Amino acid sequence: MGLTSEMFFAGLVIAALVASALALWLWPRVARASVPSWLGRIGLLVAVQVTVLGVLLVAVNNSFGFYSSWQDLLGAPVGKQVMDASDAKGGRPSGIKVEGVIQAGLKGGKEQAGEVESVHFQGLASGLSSDGYVYLPPQYFQKAHQADRFPVVVALTGYPGVASNLITGLKVPRTVSDDIAAKRIRPVIYVMVRPTVVPGRDTNCTDVPGGPQALTFFNQDLPYAVASQFRTTEGPGSWAAVGDSTGGYCALKFAMTNPARYGVAAGLSADYGAAQDSQTGDLYAGNAQYKHEQDLNWRMAHMPPAPVSLLVSSSKKGEGNYKETLQLAADAKWPTKVTKLIRDEGGHNFKTWRAEYPDVIRWIDQQLPHTPNAAPGANSPSGQPHS
Repeated sequence: MGLTSEMFFAGLVIAALVASALALWLWPRVARASVPSWLGRIGLLVAVQVTVLGVLLVAVNNSFGFYSSWQDLLGAPVGKQVMDASDAKGGRPSGIKVEGVIQAGLKGGKEQAGEVESVHFQGLASGLSSDGYVYLPPQYFQKAHQADRFPVVVALTGYPGVASNLITGLKVPRTVSDDIAAKRIRPVIYVMVRPTVVPGRDTNCTDVPGGPQALTFFNQDLPYAVASQFRTTEGPGSWAAVGDSTGGYCALKFAMTNPARYGVAAGLSADYGAAQDSQTGDLYAGNAQYKHEQDLNWRMAHMPPAPVSLLVSSSKKGEGNYKETLQLAADAKWPTKVTKLIRDEGGHNFKTWRAEYPDVIRWIDQQLPHTPNAAPGANSPSGQPHS
């Protein structure tokens, strides 16, 4: 029974109700001045407190997406680092292993709605690995488009997260599939991963001096692996990235550090800097300049502007990144373009991000270049997030 499953949450609610009912029913029977009665009352109070607290903690976790599996909660490594020596051009490993098709609530078969494949990435340059999912649009399987190539969007969870959050919590494949079917966006491949490529450590997608090369994994290894397995467009800036919280920071960072690959990025309630703490460890090896370069506000103000389109979201109330979001947009210089998605109220949680993702998915489609080898078939939508 999964940590975020509806059945588990329902079971906790029932347990809390049963414990409360038993406490009310049994309380008169243990209301005596004796040691057994005292112990009985304490046991009833503990049972009620534990079950109610369990309901509250699971509800908060389901809303904010802190942990999505028992392994993640207990700090156990998720996935294995296994080199896949599958066939590839020149005999070089592809860096990706397709492990099967999963159900993602899509409306129809793969030629009508597309499909989601479970994959494992092994970084050939970084040596890091990650499990994830790839959504392939219906046109990918249609004979009329069998030679077409498709743009790619890399979607990331927050930290620690698991990639399945993007399917079960944020409904990304379902939204993308529905928009393609309605011709609100063009056919596109979505790669769904989490930013945690080192179990138990928040690298903030940073190439740590003398340590894990997390940015290399996302800027080099993952694009190579996806392109080696799937028909992807490879023109300059033809990929995009989107994420929430730490994943939003990573998405923006990909575009600002690798605009030749990621020409579009969206950060939802994103962090703009990577503060060092017990979860990150030493990210900068005491190098002040390197630390500055990992701060997106500093990069925007002090480094040459990149030819990218960025979207940043925040709320006037309820989030701590509002001032930094406005500052990032104010410091942007051509050819960098920044769109702001500002809410009057909101929070750092799944409810807010679920509401934002449909607009952001369509905004990404508008920003991605219309390359001649990409599959046609969808008109660009007219609606844009409010600035």
